[in-house]
Amino acid sequence: MKQAVLIVIFVLGLAACSSEYLIATADGQIITTHEKPELDRDTGMIEFEDDEGRTQQIPQSQVKQIIER
Repeated sequence: MKQAVLIVIFVLGLAACSSEYLIATADGQIITTHEKPELDRDTGMIEFEDDEGRTQQIPQSQVKQIIER
């Protein structure tokens, strides 16, 4: 019984640690992602995973701001 309680507390603790990021684009779009967007230095594109789990890229020049929420 104690192990089950500890597992539940551990899982809830991990869920509370996740962050959400907002990417504001130059054209006024707001993109939400659950992982930190990263810059691909070779292509100059910001890479992130969208809400459906697909990898997306946007040119760094189109990104106005990235905010951790």
